[in-house]
Amino acid sequence: MTALSRGTRAGYALGGIASGTYGTVPGLILMPFLTDLLGVDAAIAGLIVFAPKAWDFFLNPIAGRLSDRSKHPRDRRRPFILRAGILLALAFLAMFFGPTEPPVAAALWVLVLFLASATVYAFFQVPYLAMSAEITDDYSERTRLVTWRVIVFTLAILISGATAPALVELVGGVAGYRIMAGAMAVLILIGTAGVWWGTRHVGLTRTEVAGGRLFEQLGIVLRDRDARSLIVAYVLQAVAIGMVLGGVVYVARHVVHDPSAATIAFVCFVAPAVVLTPVWSMLGRRVGKKGGFTAATVVMMVGLLALLSARAGTTPMLIASGIVGVGYAGAQLFPLAMLPDIAAEDAKRSGVNRIGMISGVWSGFELLGYALGPALLGVVLSIGGYVASSGSTVPQPESAQWAIVLGVSLIPASLCAISLVPLRRYRLDDRLRAEAQTQTV
Repeated sequence: MTALSRGTRAGYALGGIASGTYGTVPGLILMPFLTDLLGVDAAIAGLIVFAPKAWDFFLNPIAGRLSDRSKHPRDRRRPFILRAGILLALAFLAMFFGPTEPPVAAALWVLVLFLASATVYAFFQVPYLAMSAEITDDYSERTRLVTWRVIVFTLAILISGATAPALVELVGGVAGYRIMAGAMAVLILIGTAGVWWGTRHVGLTRTEVAGGRLFEQLGIVLRDRDARSLIVAYVLQAVAIGMVLGGVVYVARHVVHDPSAATIAFVCFVAPAVVLTPVWSMLGRRVGKKGGFTAATVVMMVGLLALLSARAGTTPMLIASGIVGVGYAGAQLFPLAMLPDIAAEDAKRSGVNRIGMISGVWSGFELLGYALGPALLGVVLSIGGYVASSGSTVPQPESAQWAIVLGVSLIPASLCAISLVPLRRYRLDDRLRAEAQTQTV
């Protein structure tokens, strides 16, 4: 079994700064940027947020396949991470430096640059995820590795998610969005450099080589029962969280009528993970990764249902956000610790390196889920009669306010409840736990 040094865990975890920042800020900022500054209809804005991540759904397995076939076995993933991370920062920055009128031109600029950033993100995120299955072959060590990553990832979400809306509100207008974009680009560059440098001495425990054709390998991955069950469960939850992230600004502006509450709510949502991820990790050692994931999902559902009280004021909204955050900490940790189990087990069983492919399929579906969240929220807002504007705050009808509340509470909670059905079919965790316990006796 391969135990990792603290330095290696910390180095790997630093990549979470880049993925946490890019994975959070567009979902939090882009919809309001399009609807409340550029005057784009809510349904169209939702589609713009959805389209680039849907593109990654198809691209990510290809990115994984290319990194699997790298000609540098010891350094298989790191060159992809470095180059893609730099390009990601530049593309994200450019997204907010386009025309602001007419709305059609502004929307097209955002769409093209968001597509570009999503493309290079695939070549960062997929190799980054694949590394966790290759640098250790220990069931428990993977949980420890991912625990460090989730803590840093969560801190990145906390910092970027709290700072981005605050910068926009502090400066105001298009200048606020552009200053925010510059700050987020710097965070992406820091995370890229950190993981590239911090993992420079780590070796690989898996030496299988890639083989077969792209679609043949993709079909094998999708037919794997455990991979399919875990992906479906996680995607349903990604849609739910995507709706919440996309809707928090709307709740603050139009339901509790306190724009600053978006930042506070986001802190309440994310901050528990910094403290509680190690606690969830300890629980996982007692009940397994699948059991921990199930428990975290139930806690998250309770918090989402509590968000129905947002119309009562800021305080109930913040308390409910904190409860969601407690569950979210575990719901991030356990699936990411289960993914390398699936990838490494497949390589050991088949003798073929599909680790990048599996990570690409996972990441593609994850991004699809997070993209579907804002898109679904946009549909819900349109049905509720949400009124778009070009910079000024427009009073929203009662129906739109209820659409916002349901879009961040009841609908996401229902998706989380449904996710427990495919999760029950996941069997690999029981076998790996039994093997790990046998080896420690």
